[in-house]
Amino acid sequence: MRYDLVIFDNDGVLVDSEPLSNRILAAYLTEVGRPTTYEESLRDYMGSAMHRIHDVVLERYGQRLPEEFDETFHARVFEAFRRQLEPVPGVTEVLEKLAADGVPYCVGSSGSHERIRVALHKTGLFARFGDERIFSSQDVGRGKPAPDLFLYAARQMGVAPERCAVVEDSPLGVQAAVAAGMDVYGFTAMTAGTKLAGATALFSDMAELPHLLQ
Repeated sequence: MRYDLVIFDNDGVLVDSEPLSNRILAAYLTEVGRPTTYEESLRDYMGSAMHRIHDVVLERYGQRLPEEFDETFHARVFEAFRRQLEPVPGVTEVLEKLAADGVPYCVGSSGSHERIRVALHKTGLFARFGDERIFSSQDVGRGKPAPDLFLYAARQMGVAPERCAVVEDSPLGVQAAVAAGMDVYGFTAMTAGTKLAGATALFSDMAELPHLLQ
């Protein structure tokens, strides 16, 4: 394999969380007076760190979200995760293949450390990573599309950026990986390939990924 590290986004790549979290986000934004459809939430916020959601809402409405917004949103999301969350089909086999080939991998997610861990524990994937291979936008000053998170993950794992591959499903994540100087593989299960401009390659089924990484 031509990479020394594979960095996986979490939401929508490892765990099938985007439908759950974006329905909850759209409903909660609507509830607090910022009417948002599910489709608009996917378009505007998929792959975003929480600070970006606040920034977009402030720019559009000229008003900040309620102080308790993050806490309430996360409580609702975690409840849904614990009841319904499943791994992305085929991702367990991908991780097994990387492990068998001796290729290191880690998580680089816009989500909080708590969100990542709730998701990975529920889906049975946490043991494949462990705390030492989980990196969050909380670890850096800026979330995606800034390259900071991916560069931080590579540095912590001791790998040069040009030797890293990123697996992403959001436009923001692809932009961040490109800005970090990394190859990025765009997962199109929920995102049109036309929205992942700049990706090294696109794929719609996890079974395709090991071949692309060769």
